[in-house]
Amino acid sequence: MPRETETLKLLRTLLGLYRPNAGEVRRLAEVAKPNKLLLAYLRRVGDVLRGELFREEARYRWFMRNAAEVVDALSRAGVEYALHKFRKPLDHVSVDLDILVRVGDVSRAVKALIRRGFEVAVSEPYTVTLVRRGFIVDLYTNPSFAWVVYMDGEELLKCCVEEIEVGGVRANALTKEAEIAVAAAHAVYKEHMVLLIDCLTAWAWAGKGVWSLAEELGVDKALETLYSICRAIEAGYTEAPHKFSIVTTTRILIEKLAEDPISRATAINMVKYTLKHRDIGTRILSRILRESY
Repeated sequence: MPRETETLKLLRTLLGLYRPNAGEVRRLAEVAKPNKLLLAYLRRVGDVLRGELFREEARYRWFMRNAAEVVDALSRAGVEYALHKFRKPLDHVSVDLDILVRVGDVSRAVKALIRRGFEVAVSEPYTVTLVRRGFIVDLYTNPSFAWVVYMDGEELLKCCVEEIEVGGVRANALTKEAEIAVAAAHAVYKEHMVLLIDCLTAWAWAGKGVWSLAEELGVDKALETLYSICRAIEAGYTEAPHKFSIVTTTRILIEKLAEDPISRATAINMVKYTLKHRDIGTRILSRILRESY
């Protein structure tokens, strides 16, 4: 039987349709946090959790200042890039800044950020991670999991980029429709988990073009999965974050490898990934036990 879940109370609060009582305010904050909606939630109940709101607003300003500096550095260096998993219908504080970069521009992008004080923390196939005073930037050539590509980054850069403003600086970002496709693919293929913010993104920017784009990018089944889970969340059948079972995750990945030539061609990299990361058992257990990403 469907019920009024804590996720639905959070959703209704964000939409201005519900006012949490004194006993629910902090509990719903704990629900909002793993769903990457803490800032939006605190803005709704700020009078009650004023201190938490003040700290989260400060974190948001810090993140946006750093993001603006990063895109300014890339633009000045002539890098072909697009902010990736960045645009959402509600302001949020991310753990890192994800950026798609053309393969031939990776070296230029890294040098541009090093000149701004960043240091390379990790360099792997399809990803370079740089850090400066706690701010993390992930440069991607292709979205991937365990070094297996699940979307064509070059194709995204060709079809789906537009100009937006970030902290007063002009920046290149994926279109809203592309962000839905990316959110679906990221949740389904890489994280094996759907957050409420993923659903809000899919609901807010839905359109016929999303489905044709997802099919063109080879992630239409991921989009179907996302909407199916979001409907279950909206109906009160499950909470968010919604974690996939091991059986579901295995089935989804097998189907992806069978149907996507890019994923299939890079599948051998999974063996290389396992051999390089000797703590693979610990990593898998951590992913199984985690409550968010």
